[in-house]
Amino acid sequence: MTKACEKKSQKKRVKKSLSLIERKSSFAPVERGLTEEEAVSEASRCLGVRECESCDLCSLFCPDLCITRHEETAEILIDLEYCKGCGICAAVCPKGAIKMVLEEGA
Repeated sequence: MTKACEKKSQKKRVKKSLSLIERKSSFAPVERGLTEEEAVSEASRCLGVRECESCDLCSLFCPDLCITRHEETAEILIDLEYCKGCGICAAVCPKGAIKMVLEEGA
C-alpha cells in the first residue's frame, strides 16, 4: 500500500468585529478587514494547491477498487499491486493531489 495523501486541517481565522457597545455608538463597519499577512494566510488556506480535501472521489471512481482510506489516520492508500494505472483517480481529483508518474524499470 502506498500513501497518496493525508487529511490535513488548517485553522480558520477568527473574525474580528466591533463590540456591542461600539456598534451602538457609531456607524463603523461591524467586521474589520484583514491585514495583508492575514489575507495571504487565508488565501493559502482556501486555495491550497495539491492538498487532499478527503472528498473520496478517487476511491469512488477507481474501477479496480484499489484506493481506500486508513480508518485511524484518514490517509488515502493505493494498493499498487491491483492498480492498473488507468489515471481516473488523478483525473477526478479536484485538488490534483494524485499524480501519475512513469515507474522506473517498467
